[in-house]
Amino acid sequence: MNSRTVQKQHYSNVKLDDGYCFTKRRYVNKDGSCNIVFRHVPEECLLYVTDIFTTLVEIRWRAMFLTFALSYILSWLFFGILFWIIALIHGDTRDPNNEPCIYEVRSFTAAFLFSLETQTTIGYGSRGMSENCMQAIVTVTIQDIISVFIDTFVIGIVVAKMASARKRAQTVGFSNIAVINLRNGHLCLSWRVGDFRRNHLVEGTTHAQLVRHTVHTSGQSDLTYHDLEIQNSHVILATPVTIIHRINASSPLHKMSLQDLHKDSFDLVVTFTYTDDCSGILHQSRTSYTPSEILWGQQFEEMVRVTQKSYRVDYALFHLAVKVPVTESSAENNELKHPSSRKQDQQMGCSLAVESEEILGQNNTSLTIQEKL
Repeated sequence: MNSRTVQKQHYSNVKLDDGYCFTKRRYVNKDGSCNIVFRHVPEECLLYVTDIFTTLVEIRWRAMFLTFALSYILSWLFFGILFWIIALIHGDTRDPNNEPCIYEVRSFTAAFLFSLETQTTIGYGSRGMSENCMQAIVTVTIQDIISVFIDTFVIGIVVAKMASARKRAQTVGFSNIAVINLRNGHLCLSWRVGDFRRNHLVEGTTHAQLVRHTVHTSGQSDLTYHDLEIQNSHVILATPVTIIHRINASSPLHKMSLQDLHKDSFDLVVTFTYTDDCSGILHQSRTSYTPSEILWGQQFEEMVRVTQKSYRVDYALFHLAVKVPVTESSAENNELKHPSSRKQDQQMGCSLAVESEEILGQNNTSLTIQEKL
């Protein structure tokens, strides 16, 4: 068994020093979740218990409801046992004619019902404490205080979970593909981001990073991260925006041709951090693109149509792209063949891809967006 076979058993989504790549596994999934599994975390359970509020916010709804139901039932059961013990010590179960410590509590079932009625403030009227039974008075007082804490904790968790940023992040989407085409004579990598709701965002910032897992000839492996410079990093997402990265000398894609792209293995992780204008909460949406999802020589179709009264956005075209003539050589070779375009680009830069942005820059009035989903 040679070294290449051994590495293939233990590694995936990697690139060797000699350029050999294995089967692709995403670093970040398309839905934004990280394809990462932690093992042997020191004191992992203690960490989750220490930050119990965040733990309950992150768990599934059914697990949260089960946890809250058990917290109530166990508290009723615990204090019911205490009331039953108090009744036994006071002798309420032996002598019916004796002045009871807790009225109408002569069995464990009655003690449990008294605990439930006390904590939920039902108060049917038949069960109650005697003013001469200090043990029961202290126990009821402690139960009431604990009940207030449980109710506050449950309400806070439910509100925080309903206002979770993850749900809002699902309404901000990225295009299924990224494209590479020429803009002002230079190769640019671009992808789309759009808000599918009518209540639009206040402000947003985009970020992109190239993640590559490399296995060296020595057998060591490492993850490398390369930041991509974004031309239009700050956007207002009134209409879908095409995010643009110019493949210049500082770009990790500068020496990559079409053939190199097909052979390479990496994750292009893109994020969009923004503030919702309704809630004012900060959110983040993210996704990733593999080399097979980056289409060379294509550009996105126009989505925005300007009418006399409004701007119309057709989301049926959000993921669609059309072919355009583009050289298959790398950006470095393209600059060597056309040196004049490099000087021109230093002054102009890459143009934005959303057709409505030029008009939005000329008009400071508010826009009415009508979306056809």
